[in-house]
Amino acid sequence: MIDLHTHTTFSDGELIPSELARRLEVLGYEAVCITDHADSSSLDFIVPRIVRVSEDLSSLTKIKVIPGIELTHVPPAMISELVKNARSLGAKIVVVHGETIVEPVPDGTNRAAIEAGADILAHPGLISKQDAYLAAEKGVYLEISGRKGHCFTNGHVAKIAKETGAKLILNSDAHSPEDLLSKELAEKIVQGAGLSDGGLELLLENARSLISRAL
Repeated sequence: MIDLHTHTTFSDGELIPSELARRLEVLGYEAVCITDHADSSSLDFIVPRIVRVSEDLSSLTKIKVIPGIELTHVPPAMISELVKNARSLGAKIVVVHGETIVEPVPDGTNRAAIEAGADILAHPGLISKQDAYLAAEKGVYLEISGRKGHCFTNGHVAKIAKETGAKLILNSDAHSPEDLLSKELAEKIVQGAGLSDGGLELLLENARSLISRAL
């Protein structure tokens, strides 16, 4: 198992990075990316600390810990510059908080994230076919979400991805221990999104491909 969208006490998560990594290691995960919420006020504080703890944990545990960030609720016009800044600070995977239907994310966020070349567009809500085609062209992964609320549109995201060739990835968007996904629950989420048998393995291969690209 792999999870490339998680949160710790660097933003609104309940676990410090060490405990998050340990819990996932015990669950048999091969990799996790720490992607705490940030905007221009906190990016330069959070990313270097995630980088440091990721290096420490990866060298001393069996799980690969990857430094990332989730740009969250920022104006679309700021996304491109913040993606560049995040990468310059050491974020290996940049997630953008997409246009979920359960939060007032600014219109145009999905398009701005894709145009900026973010790695993952998280919970992209009722993403348009036009934006999904662009995601496929630019290699931006669309997220199937295990997070309550955000998961409401998983079926739409999976359908649009199939029609446009956009690649999918499964993440928990975990904020607490209860949010972490077992393999059994992950399989049910994938099935609930309308993906065929073997869908989880395909999404895990997509995650491995993204990690290889990022590192």
